[in-house]
Amino acid sequence: MNTIKKLLLGKPLKNNEISHQKLSKLWGLPIMASDAVSSVAYAIEEILLVLIPIAGILAFKFIPYITISILLLLLILVLSYSQIIDHYPNGGGAYAVAKENLGKIASLVVASALIVDYIMTVAVSISSSTAALSSAFPALQDYKVVVSLVCVIFITLINLRGIREASNIFGLPTYIFIFSMLSLIIVGCFKLFTGTLQAVSYSTPVIPAETVKGIGMILLLRAFSSGCSTMTGIEAVSNSIPSFENPAQKNAKLILYMLGGIIIFIFGGTSILAINLHVAPSDGHTVLSQMASAVFGHGFMYYIIQIFTSIILILAANTAYNGLPQLLYILAHDGYVPRQFSSRGTKLSFSNGILFICIVSSLLIIAFKSETHRLIPLYSVGVFVSFTLAQYGMFKKWRVIKEKGWRYKSLINGFGALVTLVVSIIVFLTKFSHGAWILAIAMPILMFIMYFIHKHYSFVAKQLRLDAFNPYYREEKKASSTQCIILVHDINKPFLKSLNYANSISTDIIALHVCRHPEHAKQLRKQWEKFNIPIKLVIMETPYRDIIKPLDDYLWKRESELKSGENISVISVKFVTAHWYDTILHNQTTYFLEKHLSKHKNVSTVILPFHYNLSKVSLDNPDRKYS
Repeated sequence: MNTIKKLLLGKPLKNNEISHQKLSKLWGLPIMASDAVSSVAYAIEEILLVLIPIAGILAFKFIPYITISILLLLLILVLSYSQIIDHYPNGGGAYAVAKENLGKIASLVVASALIVDYIMTVAVSISSSTAALSSAFPALQDYKVVVSLVCVIFITLINLRGIREASNIFGLPTYIFIFSMLSLIIVGCFKLFTGTLQAVSYSTPVIPAETVKGIGMILLLRAFSSGCSTMTGIEAVSNSIPSFENPAQKNAKLILYMLGGIIIFIFGGTSILAINLHVAPSDGHTVLSQMASAVFGHGFMYYIIQIFTSIILILAANTAYNGLPQLLYILAHDGYVPRQFSSRGTKLSFSNGILFICIVSSLLIIAFKSETHRLIPLYSVGVFVSFTLAQYGMFKKWRVIKEKGWRYKSLINGFGALVTLVVSIIVFLTKFSHGAWILAIAMPILMFIMYFIHKHYSFVAKQLRLDAFNPYYREEKKASSTQCIILVHDINKPFLKSLNYANSISTDIIALHVCRHPEHAKQLRKQWEKFNIPIKLVIMETPYRDIIKPLDDYLWKRESELKSGENISVISVKFVTAHWYDTILHNQTTYFLEKHLSKHKNVSTVILPFHYNLSKVSLDNPDRKYS
């Protein structure tokens, strides 16, 4: 298994190499931009799909108003999230804002909304790319689910190999797509200015000759909300501040501004071209494809745009692979998701979060048969919920701290909260009957799960807390042939139980801590001295995330020094949970230790059960000394 792991993921990285895994400005931009620019490429088409069937040729008259409104909202969001980056340097974005300013319930609403949105980003973008691929190669129509799953697994493996490697692989195609779109807009506008750009003509009418009189506000709001897909991905930068090179905040803000500028240029430019070309969505030809054909003909640049448009749809999923694991890391530290999400893998990425995205998005793809039109109604609702609460949270923050310019800032955020709230309601209601109702069930369920995970961890923390260190010893003990090694991470009740058990079988005892975090090791030594624990503490530093191999190497050395008849007992503690479903909230390190150390001839692995629910014991015998 280790050989396969190294083959797929490459050589493990040392803990001190994490600084080399940070995103630079050059490669951070395409990683964060892939979702946003892929959405921008199709935002104008989403607007036209709403307007043209009803408004006909008049649709092009209303596009400028919708485009300007979207760009103004985008500017507000960019300004708001730059302020969030300034005040919340540890990441978390909208979740951190809601947690501090709006309370627990609001923060859980934001967390559940972002989790749903990130997962849907992967499922929708991969399914869209597969649809484009199967259109070019009809033989793949019956294998769309398989192709989509292969794409998800591919992106997952690349991200498991580390942030820097993923950025190097995925960055170049994103840049090519961005520059090809810039070329399309610049050349198209030049031809428009010189009068050499001809409107698109259709052999059969795709724009209704007659229009419905009285274009209603509801229709314009629907078109506006459809075009707001251009803003998905904006929040990912504020979520992932710790992923950037130092100075992380400065780099994150710069990338946010660059991303905002790219979106404004591409969305504004494609809107201008669409209006003047009178391009309309048609079967088999996207709006972007028709614009590229009108500007470049069917030459080299046309095919570059088509090929990299398909690629960018796959890479759009990569934004979620950067944003969601970082969010899950923060939620794990706050005790709302399993602690495993706070751990980095051998390549120093949040591998558990990456695998979570892979599994859940794959299940969605299978459940919805990789049909984009069935997944789209669930998309973009969550992100506007987070936008709204983030804006309102910052609005409340300004009114409390009242720093310089707070009136101006609160006005921007207050207006932004109102607009994004309206968009959230419109998006949800217009997509409700098409499947968005599922979100009204899924998000409360996610909140419910996170609430009870937090409750469980709070309960366990109280059970583990050790206020006084009182081990018991037998007054007279004979020398033993057993050497005991107690694996220790914290000084708590499970450790006390391990020490008491070790004293019952041996006089040769040490406590061993395999150190991945030097700061934690320092704190452990201070506690050790404070409690005056009468056994030796050995701290073994490891430059890697894996603790089993260093422990294994240490045991081989100790085993080689054993005399005839001597043996070693390695003592660790396993939580015995009150319910079967609690098991997934705790690491299963003891299981892997037992399996790995069983190859030692003279080493025994002793796993002590720790029942953290002691309420029954204390009621039966409240004076019983814990052991």
